[in-house]
Order: sequence, then C-alpha cells, then structure tokens
Amino acid sequence: MRSVRSLLAMALVALLGTTLTSPAQAGQQPPVGTVTSLGTPLSDVLLIGGTVAPGPNGKTAIWNVSTGSPAYLNAIDPATGDSLLSAALPGADGSYAVAATPNGTIYVGTYNNGHLYRLRPGGSVEDLGRPIASESFIWRITTDDQGNVYGGTFPNGKVFRYDDQTGAIRDYGTVLAGQTYVKSIDYAGGKVYAGTMPDAHIMEIDATSGAITELPSPPGLGDPSDKVVYDLNARGGRVYVRISTAFPGPLYVWDIASRTWVDEIPNAHGLDISPIGADGSLYLIQSSELKKYDPATKTLTGTGLMFTGRIQNARSIGYADLNLPDYPGTSVVGTLWRGEEFRYNPQTGKSEIFTTKVRREPIEILSVAGGKDNIYAGGFLNGGVSVVNPTTGAAKFNRFSQVEALMEGSDGTVWIGAYPEARLYSYDTTKPWSSPEYSPGPPGTPDNPKQLLNLKPDLLQTRARALTEVNGKIAVGTVPDGDRLGGALVIYDPATNTAEKYRNVVQDESVFGLTSHCGIVYGGTSIVGGLATTPPTREAGTVFAWDVAKKKKLWETVPVPKAATVSSVTMGPDGLLWGVAGKTVFAVAPDTGKLKKSFTLGTTTSSGDIVATPEAVYVSIDLNKIYRIAPGAKAVPTLFVAHAHRRLGVRGDHQLLMTSGSELFRIDISR
Repeated sequence: MRSVRSLLAMALVALLGTTLTSPAQAGQQPPVGTVTSLGTPLSDVLLIGGTVAPGPNGKTAIWNVSTGSPAYLNAIDPATGDSLLSAALPGADGSYAVAATPNGTIYVGTYNNGHLYRLRPGGSVEDLGRPIASESFIWRITTDDQGNVYGGTFPNGKVFRYDDQTGAIRDYGTVLAGQTYVKSIDYAGGKVYAGTMPDAHIMEIDATSGAITELPSPPGLGDPSDKVVYDLNARGGRVYVRISTAFPGPLYVWDIASRTWVDEIPNAHGLDISPIGADGSLYLIQSSELKKYDPATKTLTGTGLMFTGRIQNARSIGYADLNLPDYPGTSVVGTLWRGEEFRYNPQTGKSEIFTTKVRREPIEILSVAGGKDNIYAGGFLNGGVSVVNPTTGAAKFNRFSQVEALMEGSDGTVWIGAYPEARLYSYDTTKPWSSPEYSPGPPGTPDNPKQLLNLKPDLLQTRARALTEVNGKIAVGTVPDGDRLGGALVIYDPATNTAEKYRNVVQDESVFGLTSHCGIVYGGTSIVGGLATTPPTREAGTVFAWDVAKKKKLWETVPVPKAATVSSVTMGPDGLLWGVAGKTVFAVAPDTGKLKKSFTLGTTTSSGDIVATPEAVYVSIDLNKIYRIAPGAKAVPTLFVAHAHRRLGVRGDHQLLMTSGSELFRIDISR
C-alpha cells in the first residue's frame, strides 16, 4: 500500500533544489526542473487497533496505534486524555491489531511490513519481526490465558501463534482455501475463532491439534460470497460475529456450549465490543448509541451517549476507574478513530466525548491536483483535503475521507473522488468547509463539500479513481467494490444534477485514468478488480474513447501487450493521446486508437502518472524518475527529474507537482 517508502533507496536524486536537464535540441537551451519541497500538507490522528489494559503507571490506560511513518504505540490516561506513552514502531505504517496479555504485555501486529511488536511492562518496544515470511499484513491479534498471541493475516489467509515465552511460531496454515484475508480473530477455551474475507466464513481452530472446523453460517445470512466477517469477539462463552463493513451491520451471537446461533443484533458498529462486566453484561455501539447488552435476556439498553459522523467505530472499549466526581466506581471508556475518547458512567448516567492528546502524524498523499491559485492534496487512509499555497507551502487541512482523485474545474469548483463507495463531491473553496460526515462546521453551516454521487448501491463501485471535465460535465472513472471485476464510467452533469452510468465500459476492467478532448473522454484501464483477489479475465489494460454526446464507446485498444494496467492518460501538445503502462510510455491516435509511439523506459510495473504542458509530456517511470517528451517526429524521452515519488501532477504551463510519502514538491520548469 505504501510502495513509495520502499523505493526511497532507489532514488537517483533526493536532494531539494537538484536540477536535471535534457540534452539541448536545435541549439536551444534545455528546460530545467527545479525541485522545491512544500512540506507535509496533511496531518491528523488515525487510530485503528486498540485495547484497554494496564498502562505504564500501573493504572488502566487506553492503548492505540496511531497511523504514521512510522506508526506509534500510544497509551492514553482515560481520566484526562493525556498521553502516558508514545513509542515508535520502526518500519510499521499502522495497525488494526493490538492486544494485551494477562501480565500486561502489549502486542501489536502491523500492516505492510507484517511485523509483530511487543512492549513488556517497564520495557521498551521490541520488533519481533514477521511471524510468517509470506504474510505482509497482520489484520487482528488476540491472546490466550498463557499470554500466547494468535494472529490472522493477508495475503494467504493464515492464522499463527506466537509463544510469549520462547518466541516459537506455529503456522496453522490457510484456514480456508480461496480466502486471502483472516480479517478477525479471537480466542476462547482452547479454540481460535477466525473470520474471513472476501467471503464470510467463521472458522474454529483447535489451538492444540490445529484441526479446523467451519461454523454454520448465521441464520438469514444467505450466500456468504462477497461478505466480510469484519469483527469477531469471544465474550463469556459466546462469539460475537459482525458480518458487515466499516459501517453498521448485523452482529450474530454464537453460543459455544450449545453450538448454535442464539441472537442477532441489528445495526451494530465495530470494531470491538467491551469485555463482560461485573453484572454479566457488555457494551457496544448500536444505531449510533452506546448500549448495554444483556446476553441472558438478549436485551439492549440505551445509555444516551450518541455518536455522529460517517464512521462511528470504537477502536478500543473497556472499563476504568476514573476517580472523577461524575464518574464514580467503574466507567466504560474507549477511543474513536480520530483520537476522541468517549466515556460513560453506569451509576450517574454521565457521558461525554472529548479530544485526547494523541499525537498527530503526517498523512501519505494519495492524490494531488493543481489549480489556478492553489494546490490540492488528498490523503491516503487517514484521508483529508488540504488547500496548499503553491509559493509558501502553507496548508489548510480539512478532515475528510480517503481521497482517490482531485480536480479543479473550469469554474473553480474542486471535485473530489472519495473511497469507499466511489463518492463524488463538489467543494466551493470560497465558502467555509463543513463536512457533516467528517468535520462539521458550526450548526447551520451548509454542507461543503457536497456529496453528489455514491456509486456503490447501483454500480457496486468503491473507488472514484479518476476525474476529468468534458463539456461542463464531470467524468468519473471507478474501481469495483469487493471481490469482483468491472469498473465504471460515470458522466455527471452539474447543471441538472443527473448522471449517466456505464458499468464495464471496458469489460471486466477498472478505470484508472481519464482525460478529455473535444467532447471525447479517453480512459486507461486495469485488469484488476476491487480487492485484486479475483483472477482477471483479460491479459492487459486498455485505452478507450467515449463520445459523451453520442453516449457510446468509439474504440478500445491494448497499447502494451501483457501490461496489466494503463494507469494514466493525457492529451499531448502534439495532438496524440499519451499514456503509461508500468515501464512503458506510449502514444496513440485519438481518433482511431492506433499506436503511434512506444518507449520502454523502466524496469518495474509500478503504476505511474502522465501529465502534459503546452510544451511537452512528462511521465512517471518506476516511481523514481520523471521523463520529458517534447513534440516532434524525432522526439525521444529524456530524463528530467530523478526523485522517489508516488504521484505526479501539473499546475499551469510551467509547473509540475510531485508527492513522496507525506511530502509535497513543486517542480518549476524554466526555459
């Protein structure tokens, strides 16, 4: 997911202000690219993995991992929200998986590097390495009574055990053929319970023998295909299984002794439920309210503590003695994904949500776009949109969703393509930002950005990956949701607030890049689907042309045989349609799709961007080099800038934009 970091060592030039030039042509001075850092425009708190356990001072703390480069393990004082500890997890980007052993040792499983980390009481963080060499993502972990750790992984859907005393690893193998994710896991009574993805299966593993048994699907679930066991918690002789997404869904209750499903709680939120309390009940978020659940009577009782916003998931939830006037005895405490703490006291009914002092971390830039007066940067995972001064780098950060694509329209409107649900928003930069889903303004403030499209319900799409403007309309290219193939092209008309929707505009391919010219939308596609788990039906990415007025595809072609993805396309100053497919840059005739030029420049298949100015085309190759291609029959690509990067953009006629991790760069093109 964060491939830029692994390429830093490959960068040929990583010094700011470095210039590279292409050879002089026809006696003219070659263009020069001057690279200037504009800093890190996006930073925020994102807490995913967490637990409630003894802290560094011996009192109960809320433990969370904050996403960053690197990620940090944090301990929060639930009485004050103060930070008790913030320890780096070198090499890790973040974590869904935090658990505590009975003796207070904290374990963390991380994503991208797939490592296990340990913090013993009074000690420092230890990097225990990757438990299973083939697994790059530890989704969730749990512990048993002896302090051993069990984890679920990707990309091979495995379960492992780490021996807390000896460090020995046991690989229980792939829990079910075809299931690449073990998304959720817990332990009870000698059994490990694991939930899978992309299909919803609940597996019971005997921790001693390794025997694996699949539990029957919950009543009413239907076909488990393309569903997810998002959360799974073993509590008091029962297993609570939420089959949904990051959004609310049914929570099914499995009775371990009778081996039957005994209850279904609708509209339950994740990611966790509390442990069983002294009275035998537990707490969870249901229908946007913290509620008490009595397993014996199967009843829910509201607490009055309400949650707002798009995501209302508890990243950790448990009990603590706060010793505060309104919170006598034991209170329910937990954290939300943006670093807020919630707490509720059963005796007084007092509750509140407040901001903790968890450190903010820079956010990797996923999307970048140039505008007349500003640069716009969109965040990965944590999300967010920043409006950046192109001269000083001063940034105004706005909390938001993960942003797949950004574009400033001809009228100054900023268009935002979001993940998940392939949503399209319009943002008026002249008016106050107010997102009711992520960062609301004062009461009564109109929504800005405005949500205009959600392409999941009818088109089953998840990423609004590409944007272009055509005849005053906005074209959106998308990637499908879940374990399926087939993206979409959507033409949205702001004047009428209507949209034309075309699923599988290229059969079984996702739309990764878009550009437009003279009423025609041109796209680049990929053979991969939503989770990249479904085997593709085609061998190569394509380029296609779509006539907006006639509402039909004019042509499609494979410009680079065997190349899985055409990641970006642009109209060049020479009138050709240029694109990039991994290590190859190419040009085709826009009227026929006939291949006109092709240059193999790289060594990897990493997806790059291609942009154009009135004077040349600039293309990202291997995510560490930018080549310039000037018009002309004899023009050849020349190395322009060598610098590790993820995204390439353009602003105006003589300025490129480049991102590397969380850092934004401006490349001024002098003549």
